[in-house]
Amino acid sequence: MDNSDLILVVDDTPANLAVLSEALSDADFEVAIATDGELAITQAELSLPSLILLDVMMPGIDGFETCRRLKASKITQNIPIIFMTALSDSTDKVKG
Repeated sequence: MDNSDLILVVDDTPANLAVLSEALSDADFEVAIATDGELAITQAELSLPSLILLDVMMPGIDGFETCRRLKASKITQNIPIIFMTALSDSTDKVKG
């Protein structure tokens, strides 16, 4: 299966998911959604998206830990990840 146009959007805020999904769909991308880190990891392993847009602040495992787990897996380690965050602290920026 060719998933070159599939983007996985990971966010626990429904409004953010709706806005991003609509914008990406309007740009002719296929969109998959996950509402937490565990679901994101499972979906990434099953669908192998071409890109993951990952919220940093989520309940359960946060975006940083989700990213660590994705990069530790041979299945998902090469998928590019872009962090989405409202955090502005320099420490958080360096951590990402």
